[in-house]
Amino acid sequence: MHQCPPALSHGSLVEVFPDVFFVSGAMETVLQGLDWQFSRNMTVVRDGERLIIINSVRLDEQGLAELDQLGRVTDVVRLGALHGRDDPFYVQRYGAEYWALPGVDHESGLAVTRRLTSDEPLPISDASLFVFSTAQIPEAVLRLERSDGILIACDALQNWHAPDAYFSDDSRALMQQMGFFTPANLGPVWLQAASPSGEDFTRLKSLSFRHALCGHGEPLRHSAHTDFSATFSRMFGV
Repeated sequence: MHQCPPALSHGSLVEVFPDVFFVSGAMETVLQGLDWQFSRNMTVVRDGERLIIINSVRLDEQGLAELDQLGRVTDVVRLGALHGRDDPFYVQRYGAEYWALPGVDHESGLAVTRRLTSDEPLPISDASLFVFSTAQIPEAVLRLERSDGILIACDALQNWHAPDAYFSDDSRALMQQMGFFTPANLGPVWLQAASPSGEDFTRLKSLSFRHALCGHGEPLRHSAHTDFSATFSRMFGV
């Protein structure tokens, strides 16, 4: 058994689209020699009676009771190299399959049981996978074929409008300076680490979608394609 970090403060699971649930909570970490505390999001997709966890956030006992009322957790999906803190908790608690991109292995030694690739079956019946092919660290986006197209992203796509209750004062000030609080944004730390080219965003722009649920920030409903396309054009000229 892996030693799992404790649950941090978080909100309630909210059904943002039919059978798609969303919750925000705190993250505490050390990056570039600095202590950070900010918010992050988990998405839970219900497929029949199965629940698929994406961008895991460990819930407290009340939150887990709410989760268990929705269905049975069968799969945990890690879309990005920079997330994964709470993956072992859910994999161990539910005996779930653990999905990650080639090149991503959990820091704790947790075994990846299924690899995410564009040409293999996914744990969600109406999902497809977009992989950033030019990024220097593994990162992907899931697209759900429902509600006119929903993207589920990790760090690459973000939608922070303003700092929320899960930020420390120091992180709020630093991340304001770094440009994190920009709607339909590309993650500043991810951009620095991944160094992607515009080719990826040309491909992403070609997908059909209206909504985006990102690893950080608020749900972006209805205008996600228009808003992110403007960002891709501004940052990469595509």
